[in-house]
Amino acid sequence: MTHDHEHPHGHGHHHQHEHAPDEAPHGRVLTIRSHSGLSGDMLLTGLALMNAAADREQTGDAPVGTAALVDTANSLLAELLAPLAATVPALEGCVRLVRKEVAGIGGWHAEVRLPEAHEHRSFAHIRELIEATGLTERARRLALDCFALLARCEAEVHGKEPDEVCFHEVGALDSILDICLACALFDRLAPARFVVGPLPLADGSVLCAHGHIPAPAPAVLALLSGVPVRPFAGAPTAGELVTPTALALLRTFGCDFGPWPAFRVTATALVYGSKVFPGTANGAVFAVGMA
Repeated sequence: MTHDHEHPHGHGHHHQHEHAPDEAPHGRVLTIRSHSGLSGDMLLTGLALMNAAADREQTGDAPVGTAALVDTANSLLAELLAPLAATVPALEGCVRLVRKEVAGIGGWHAEVRLPEAHEHRSFAHIRELIEATGLTERARRLALDCFALLARCEAEVHGKEPDEVCFHEVGALDSILDICLACALFDRLAPARFVVGPLPLADGSVLCAHGHIPAPAPAVLALLSGVPVRPFAGAPTAGELVTPTALALLRTFGCDFGPWPAFRVTATALVYGSKVFPGTANGAVFAVGMA
């Protein structure tokens, strides 16, 4: 599954929080260090594995390698997907985590099987779908906030009210899946602190419903205020590395942006997206533990 075509446009809002070192909260810590990009499916993959690791820690089991967490993570995904599939039947049994190797290095990837769907969905329709699911109240609120952020972006560009906005690719089933599952997983993990490293960006172009547009896409640009970024270590014209969905989720989750936080690591996972860049593994490192 790829999310190379998610491109609402406009301006979002800023959820970054700053903590002085002596004010850092105690409790579970989650960090993401993105080497060459981040997408919605990468977020749900990493969050599922980090939830599995947190569950293992609560039972008093010793930390283990990522491979030992995959069965638990897949069971958790099936459990959280059930209330979504009850509302959107096409989502039933559509996702599982599988091993993926890039440049000889193994990591984990979300394998998604969905029917081809190119319909446009309004924010009003998406809101009705989410509100009808059996997700927890906080997970529903996070998902609604994420889509509302994207809707405001699109509405500003097209001179419409957010409820009138018809999403193109971002309204497809895979994006509803990514956003709702990522929100359910984040709600379940409930980290006391969430820290993300500088995000990689590149030039080039992106193909979307509006044709070829420069990278970073307008929706990404609209959400970048206050976000530390860095140049991509691979090809300087690689195009889209961070999708609008991924960035909107980070902002909705209220992450801090900064270096590795101080904490005791419980588990790590290398997560791959769908894109493969020559000579550069498309990976993001997820780590969870306690401070």
